[in-house]
Amino acid sequence: MEGSMMPVIDAHQHYWRSAAQDQPWRTHDHAGLDRDFGPADLAPALAAHGIDGTVVVQSVDGPDENDRLVAYAAEPSVAGVVGWLPVQDPDAARAELARVSIPKHVGVRCLIGRDPLEWLARPEVRTLFGELASRGLAWDVVPLTAEQTAAVVALARAVPELQIVVDHLGRPPIDTGDWDPWRERMNELATCPNVALKVSVGLDVLTAWPEWRADDIRPAVAHVVDRLGAARLMLASNWPVVTLRADHETAWRDVASLLDAHLPDAEDRARVRGGTAVAAYRLDRS
Repeated sequence: MEGSMMPVIDAHQHYWRSAAQDQPWRTHDHAGLDRDFGPADLAPALAAHGIDGTVVVQSVDGPDENDRLVAYAAEPSVAGVVGWLPVQDPDAARAELARVSIPKHVGVRCLIGRDPLEWLARPEVRTLFGELASRGLAWDVVPLTAEQTAAVVALARAVPELQIVVDHLGRPPIDTGDWDPWRERMNELATCPNVALKVSVGLDVLTAWPEWRADDIRPAVAHVVDRLGAARLMLASNWPVVTLRADHETAWRDVASLLDAHLPDAEDRARVRGGTAVAAYRLDRS
C-alpha cells in the first residue's frame, strides 16, 4: 500500500477452517459455509477488483480464534486484523491482550447477538475501552436494537478517543421493511464523530433474501451516505458469509455501484473504497 493514492481495502472478511471452528451463529440454512475458506480462495477476487488489502475479522469467540488470526496475519494481502476480545470482562480482556500478540492488530470484536449491552456503562468497562483506544485498537460491533444502539452511543460519547466501527450497515430491516426504527438508530450513531460504518451485507439480510438482491439495500446506502458521509463509510464484502447469495466479485461490484450512485466525487469514492478504513483502523500504508 505505497504512494499517496488511497489504497483499495476490503474492510471486512473472514478466514476459517470449518472443522476447527464451532460457529454458533451458523445453522443448517448456512450449509454453503461449512467448508474451509482461506487466503487462496479469496486471492482471485482481490486481484479482479484491484483490492490492495483486507481487514480480516474474527468469526468466533475464544482465544483459539486469536491464535488462528496470528497465522492469517502473515498473509501479504491482510492489512489489518480485528481479533477477539471479551470486552465485557476487563480482567479477562487484559489477560488475552497479554497472552497473544497479533501482527497487524487494528481492532477487537466479540459476538453480542441481542445482548442489551448494559455492561457498557460500567466504569471498569469504559476504562478498558480507553486503554484499547490508547493502543490504537478500534471496536467492531453490530448494534441490532434501539437499546443496543443507545448503549453504543453512550460509550462513544464517554470515550471519544475510541474508534467504533459498526458492521454491516447496522442490520437494515430487509425482512420487515420497517425502516423508521433503523433510520433512527443510524441517526443516533451519526451524532458521534468517532463512529464509522461498514457498507456490507450481514448474515441476517443474506438469510432473508432468496437470492442476491443488492438493490434492496439502496435505501440504507442512501441514508448512511447522507448522515455519515464518505469519510465515515467503508466498503466491505463480508466474504465468505456473502457467498450464501453472491460471489465476492458480484457483491463488491454491486455494493460499490450503490455507493457510487450517491457519491459523484472521485475522492469520496476513493474514501469508501479504502481511505476510511485506513484512517479508522490506522492501517500501515508502507
